[in-house]
Amino acid sequence: MPESTAASLVGQEYEVEVGPVAHGGHCIARTDAGRVLFVRHTLPGERVIATVTEGHEDSRFLRADATRILHASKDRIEAPCPFAGPGKCGGCDWQHAKPGAQRRLKADVLTEQLARLAGMTPEDVHWDGTVEPAPGDKLPQGEVPGWRTRVQYAIDDEGHAGLRRHRSHEVEPIDHCLIAAPGVTELGIEKREWPQIATVEAIAATGSNDRQVILTPRPGGRLPIVELDKPVSVLRVGEKDKAIHRVHGRSFVRERADGRTWRVGAGGFWQVHSRAAELLVDAVMRGLTPRKGEMALDLYCGVGLFAGALAQRVGDQGAVLGIESSKRAVEDAQHNLADLDRVRIEHGKVDQVLPRTGITEADIIVLDPPRAGAGKQTVRHLAGLAPRRIAYVACDPAALARDLKYFQEAGYVPRFLRAFDLFPMTHHMECVAILEPAAKGV
Repeated sequence: MPESTAASLVGQEYEVEVGPVAHGGHCIARTDAGRVLFVRHTLPGERVIATVTEGHEDSRFLRADATRILHASKDRIEAPCPFAGPGKCGGCDWQHAKPGAQRRLKADVLTEQLARLAGMTPEDVHWDGTVEPAPGDKLPQGEVPGWRTRVQYAIDDEGHAGLRRHRSHEVEPIDHCLIAAPGVTELGIEKREWPQIATVEAIAATGSNDRQVILTPRPGGRLPIVELDKPVSVLRVGEKDKAIHRVHGRSFVRERADGRTWRVGAGGFWQVHSRAAELLVDAVMRGLTPRKGEMALDLYCGVGLFAGALAQRVGDQGAVLGIESSKRAVEDAQHNLADLDRVRIEHGKVDQVLPRTGITEADIIVLDPPRAGAGKQTVRHLAGLAPRRIAYVACDPAALARDLKYFQEAGYVPRFLRAFDLFPMTHHMECVAILEPAAKGV
């Protein structure tokens, strides 16, 4: 679309009363003239000076930062990270809020998304309205949990490591990321220069001592000699094919969850919070209560985490089918589950592969779709398999709410829902909804 020719309002200041939190790490405010502002670095109930960061005279809404706090919320604290704030690192949305307040804000967002997109209340989904912290994340005020086991650093023109500013390609140089897991911090990415490099991804497995660094050179850039203090695998992203090539060390890391070791290839998906995989497996298995001999599906299965957990519980008389679109993840899943004869992993998109399998019924289903959700077509297909229970793992409350509406239309309703704060300091959360047929006779 062509850019607007209307006058830019970037830099314009408005004094506003801040309203409710909205999905995306900001709050809603209105100018005296009624123009909507999405304001970051503020909290509901505050009075602030909001400085516009994006928008024109004809924009439906404006984006802004709270650059001066005139009346502070009781939930406001000084951001523990020196790189958090207006115009700085865009990675953390809620550094300025008490940890308990962050979880309440996330609960408000989930409640609003369920109401607006699904027409459901917390009571309808049997959710107690709380967002649960991960074990070990409740720390004294001022202390930040180092939870993030995978961090992608952007490199500026001088070769310094940093993180992207909000909705920008600009780099905020940093010397330490507070939310990075200790294993990432130990790699010392921020302490050295990275000439000719565009990005550095640092991975610290929690199930082993495996450490990995993935380098993406700038166009035409040469890979520097990498000598880090800790034993680490180094890989690079190819300029032309975008494939990941091993320089030295393993091409994967080993994670641990549910009593098993999981190989996760370079660029493969694994939950970034150090406790997330174990916590989510426990929540899903408690909700599904798998029985011996059942037929189970694990959709968007990644490296096979839920498929493996299901297989161990349905036993030799049961069966598990996993479907995953990433070829590398399928290879990892097949490796990880090679000892489980009753597990099959198929490569492809769920909405294309599942109809081709010929499966007409299943007892239990896990789906962990990408941020966009599963969608109406897939939801209808799953309901047509008449499972006794479905576990929906969601990383986005809007997608969750939309799909819960589709499930309701297809005859499935939430038995209960749990929400987890697996991304402290950010607006993100993870949810697990357990669904069952609305007609209890099934």
